[in-house]
Amino acid sequence: MYTVPKPVLRERLSRIKLLALDVDGVLTDGGLYYTDTGIELKRFNAKDGQGIQMVMKAGIRVAIVTTTTSRAVVHRAQRLGVRYVFTGIEDKLTVLKDLCNQLKITLAQVAYVGDDIIDLPILKIVGCPLTVADAMPENQDSAIYITRLAGGQGCVREICNILLEAHAKA
Repeated sequence: MYTVPKPVLRERLSRIKLLALDVDGVLTDGGLYYTDTGIELKRFNAKDGQGIQMVMKAGIRVAIVTTTTSRAVVHRAQRLGVRYVFTGIEDKLTVLKDLCNQLKITLAQVAYVGDDIIDLPILKIVGCPLTVADAMPENQDSAIYITRLAGGQGCVREICNILLEAHAKA
């Protein structure tokens, strides 16, 4: 759902050099799965993974910034070829600012997808604040685009598709 006019969204997306993603509630459905021995499991969507790879192939960098410390996130990122992976992060904004400095880009060139209130400081400052259909209302109020799909259900692929479309038309 567009919260800004489609041409405005397209123009802002066309300037993006980094797509940064939260994990729980964005790349996953937000559910926490544990085995009897206490091992945490995460379910990722294959379509999201394909979208991430397509975006990277188009020259847009991808980062994962999450509070979770699950090794499953690192394994998934490695499998996709995502180079910038930050786990166990409480201050996501500082990490993202440091990454932007390292990559020599501005926060205006970042699209960030976050679904919960811990993501609000980033959503309020990046060039393209994005969120998912089942995000917290505060996140939806801060986003310029809300996916049709829920977290873990292909929402990242949806974002990758509109990002690629915007870059193709630029």
